[in-house]
Amino acid sequence: MINDISELYGRQIPQRDLAASLQRAVDIHLRPAISHDHGLVCQRCGSKLRRSLASLPNHHFYCYVCIQMGRVDTLSPLAYMEEPNRFSDNQSPLSWLGQLTELQTECANKVIEVFQRRQHHLLWAVTGAGKTEMLFKGISWAVANGLRVGIASPRVDVCIELFPRIQAAFNQVSMVLLHGKSEQRYQYSQITICTTHQLLRFYHAFDVLIIDEVDVFPYSGNPMLHYGVQNAIKPAGAMLYLTATPDQALFKAISRKKLSVSYLPIRYHGHYLPEISVIRVKNLAQQIQTSKLPKQILRIIAELVAEKQRFLLFVPHIKDLTRVADAIKNAGIMAKFETVFSADPDRLEKVALMRKRQLDFLITTTILERGVTFPGIDVLVLKADNDIFSAAALVQIAGRVGRNTDRPTGQVLFYCEVKTPNIKSCDRQIKLMNRKAAKL
Repeated sequence: MINDISELYGRQIPQRDLAASLQRAVDIHLRPAISHDHGLVCQRCGSKLRRSLASLPNHHFYCYVCIQMGRVDTLSPLAYMEEPNRFSDNQSPLSWLGQLTELQTECANKVIEVFQRRQHHLLWAVTGAGKTEMLFKGISWAVANGLRVGIASPRVDVCIELFPRIQAAFNQVSMVLLHGKSEQRYQYSQITICTTHQLLRFYHAFDVLIIDEVDVFPYSGNPMLHYGVQNAIKPAGAMLYLTATPDQALFKAISRKKLSVSYLPIRYHGHYLPEISVIRVKNLAQQIQTSKLPKQILRIIAELVAEKQRFLLFVPHIKDLTRVADAIKNAGIMAKFETVFSADPDRLEKVALMRKRQLDFLITTTILERGVTFPGIDVLVLKADNDIFSAAALVQIAGRVGRNTDRPTGQVLFYCEVKTPNIKSCDRQIKLMNRKAAKL
């Protein structure tokens, strides 16, 4: 039940969820939760509904597509309030004392310009370029001018990693973290960090909206989440997309002049992206299926553990996790490790253990392909020729290596039976970025 009217600023909530004291507040507006103009359309997620699936008694309907966010239906309109930008005056909100490189500064100044001009823009920067730090000046300008800022990512892990970094950089600015597993209660704040799903709860809230990892599942190609983003931003708001691997939809928007773009092909520490080593192994998939690993792979794992060199070990499918873990245990390799996948109930705790250096390695699906940073790691990919590993996914996986100045290099080992087009494309993209970096 909503008791504080500030929880409605720039938000949309079924009217029935408002406390009695708010039901008749004059500043609260109502709009249908489901429209009937051109068939049944949910006004929260934009989905076109089938009557047979959406039907309730007495000719009422509900949205079954976004039901996980709480039910919206024709029994209760959506209540919302205009965003009042009711924030404390703060002319020097940035508490971060770090320095940007010359190239990062150029990108940071472009971000300010995008926000000032209320543009839609793509910042295309290689993995480990320091995209988060390049946002700080722009966010600082927005906060100093009393604007509301949203930062969203499709992945929970990205939001969890991003929040303390933004919090440390703006330690006097109100801030909230929102995702499906969050225990923090919503409160009206000047900076909101959330998953793209959480944007469905907002309506014309953000003067500035930043979408990180814009090319990744579940945001890429998801009409519901794209609709939620368009609802969450103010009609004249600024939109900034961030990625290291743009998809075809972004390229199309750029070619149609709907999106401007700036590009940074080099990491903040000036070192090139680690290039991949492709190792062909016969019958690799068949061996993994029987919970075995080739001696050469077991040998490299044992060497890394003995050298206390931490790493991520990627596999294509959840079923491969236990098989690979059993193969490592059966080989007598004494190591502290866990397996992790998207629906793993202990996923966040396991990632935290890796981050605290309490694990030697994680065996993971593509859930950790991006958005998380473990300093000084190597990466091994088993069955890199599996279709689940797109070229973009492989680029991102390789990008987990060499991200900090203490160890700006490292091993990226792709084990496969066939060097697929995706592996070749990944290799080409990394080498192209490094050639562009060399020209700088």
